[in-house]
Amino acid sequence: ETMADVRYEIDRIDRLLVEILAERQSFMDAAARIKPDRSKVHDATRIEDVVTKVKAACEGAGLSPAIAEPVWRTLIDRCIAYEFGSYDARRGGGDVNS
Repeated sequence: ETMADVRYEIDRIDRLLVEILAERQSFMDAAARIKPDRSKVHDATRIEDVVTKVKAACEGAGLSPAIAEPVWRTLIDRCIAYEFGSYDARRGGGDVNS
């Protein structure tokens, strides 16, 4: 009804997104632990697969692909950077990204 109501709901959703992204990040740590070779961290085929699946999910959810695709490409890019840091930290090559 009001802008305060709208902002409250946006803030609520943002808190949920933070929780979901933290869960996603935990799987970057798992991937870094499992992958036997650093060269496997960046997988162009997997990136396009993820983006394709997200765009397909947009249709049923009513999310504009013009919003989703750049958001997911940025998310994937940052997750890969995080995974490189996690991979290196596990093998004595540096700290996990913050």
